[in-house]
Amino acid sequence: MSGTTKTGRSTWRNWAGNVTARPVREVSPASAQELADAIRKAAEDGLKVKAVGTGHSFTAAAATDGVLIRPDLLTGIREIDRTAMTVTVEAGTPLKRLNAALAREGLSLTNMGDIMDQTVAGATSTGTHGTGRESASIAAQIKALELVTADGSLLTCSEKENPEVFAAARIGLGALGVVAAITFSVEPIFLLTAREEPMAFDKVTAEFDALFAENEHFEFYWFPHTGNCNTKRNNRSAGPAAPPGQISGWIEDELLSNGLFQLVSSLGRAAPATIPAIAKISSRALSARTYTDIPYKVFTSPRRVRFVEMEYALPREAAVGALREVKAMIERSPLRVSFPVEVRTAPADDIALSTASGRESAYIAVHLYRGTPYQSYFTAVERIMTAHGGRPHWGKVHTRDAEYFAEVYPRFGEFTALRDRLDPERLFGNDYLRRVLGD
Repeated sequence: MSGTTKTGRSTWRNWAGNVTARPVREVSPASAQELADAIRKAAEDGLKVKAVGTGHSFTAAAATDGVLIRPDLLTGIREIDRTAMTVTVEAGTPLKRLNAALAREGLSLTNMGDIMDQTVAGATSTGTHGTGRESASIAAQIKALELVTADGSLLTCSEKENPEVFAAARIGLGALGVVAAITFSVEPIFLLTAREEPMAFDKVTAEFDALFAENEHFEFYWFPHTGNCNTKRNNRSAGPAAPPGQISGWIEDELLSNGLFQLVSSLGRAAPATIPAIAKISSRALSARTYTDIPYKVFTSPRRVRFVEMEYALPREAAVGALREVKAMIERSPLRVSFPVEVRTAPADDIALSTASGRESAYIAVHLYRGTPYQSYFTAVERIMTAHGGRPHWGKVHTRDAEYFAEVYPRFGEFTALRDRLDPERLFGNDYLRRVLGD
């Protein structure tokens, strides 16, 4: 199977519709060799190159007016190694395909984010993560990766091979080259018991450290304009599997989380004054439930309501204080916020530009329905997050620049020096990378 090339400017849009790009040509390589050829050809033609995934980033990380590399044909599982307990996949493979294929083989990733529409390369390059006491982001589960660099050469990176590239390229922002394949660590499939339970804001925040310590995966959502939260604890279980009943599962995941939420979000956008009253009702509509299933069916859920999002990683001990500041800010402002605020955690890892690099972290994520003006809310939240040395998610809305990142990432200089070596001409550059990494 060989790839395709499309010339002429068609418009590429991200999932939320807040970023568009008009590349000169689009290339869908079907192999690492075709990917390397496309990169060399772009360099010869004096065009910049960006690879896109499924567009789940809210930033312009993948936008280009040069050559856009599409992932559609660079997909599939290349190898499962049961001795090393790894799986090697092509970069454009969607996470949902990887999860389902691993489950058929009796295997699973250790942890994952809450959606699985992204490609493996898109998710890892921007630092996608779930929540976990010991288990970290998807990128932290990478054992090796193949990277096509600016001169068209294919670098294999791991702890043993090109270790200095491996230390940075697992979350590379598309700045070091284009990822062709990724090898993840896997484990025998296991069961998780999820316990979802409403809890008062004051109780969750007072007991946050204990809830974190007692659960393998803990997260909670706070509903602005209320004192109500919904908590979720996921822990490994001996079974047996007991998935949510079809009806109750549909009510929670489809009716409340997608259908009704879509309606409520549209109403809130049209009539913001109704939001606090709706929030009080909807935050009470959720009831406690417990279910047991294989990991991807517990960690992930469908997200059909389109939104924009900002998320910051803080030192874990700063999270509760920062969240209380966000709550106080919303209460004294004219803001009307229809989306819950999400709080998750991650252990420290050793990836240069990981939001959890070198420090135990907690994440605070704020969302607004697509099409709602978000600047004033996000700006006010960002002011609180940066006062705590927060690190924004690379794929979500933020206004930080290289000067700021040099302060909050001890290994920032290591990353930019590697970029100077691998891409001195900035073949993989764009406006977003110029802002966050400098020239």
